[in-house]
Amino acid sequence: MQADAFTMQADAFTMQANAFTMQANAFTMQANAFTMQVNAFTMQADALTMQGIAKFNLLRINEMLY
Repeated sequence: MQADAFTMQADAFTMQANAFTMQANAFTMQANAFTMQVNAFTMQADALTMQGIAKFNLLRINEMLY
């Protein structure tokens, strides 16, 4: 009986540890998703910057030609 109770306690502890691990994994995934959103925002900003540079260069080329 005592051995069974001990085994059940060990199983419960293992389940708690697994639940904690799953929570930690979920938190990590949320952090990764946030990082990806920041990276996407940065890429959009970089693309806008490149468009601005391209427009500026085209204006300068037009000034040189005419």
